[in-house]
Amino acid sequence: MGSPVTIYFEGREFRAREGQTVAAALMANGIYKLGQSRNLSQARGLYCGSGRCQSCLMTIDGVEHVRSCITIVRDGMVIKQSIGDPDVLNSDIYPPASGVKSPDRI
Repeated sequence: MGSPVTIYFEGREFRAREGQTVAAALMANGIYKLGQSRNLSQARGLYCGSGRCQSCLMTIDGVEHVRSCITIVRDGMVIKQSIGDPDVLNSDIYPPASGVKSPDRI
């Protein structure tokens, strides 16, 4: 692995290595709960490790619902658990499909 970097999870500082995924870095620091299911309020964590199941979704640097199992850490990265659904109607991160108007753009 690469050089040490500093990441921030839920306001706490942790060490990671360049080249690690966010999920791997958190697990190496003893953190296994990456979020909470919205329907059953159960802990979510790493499941498939390949970005397909979306069990590892987190908020990374202010972007909601990022797959932490395929996102590589970088120095200063700010990571938070994803608890709710993304606000897709009022976000520039999720623009509406071509020709579709969202309620805030009508």
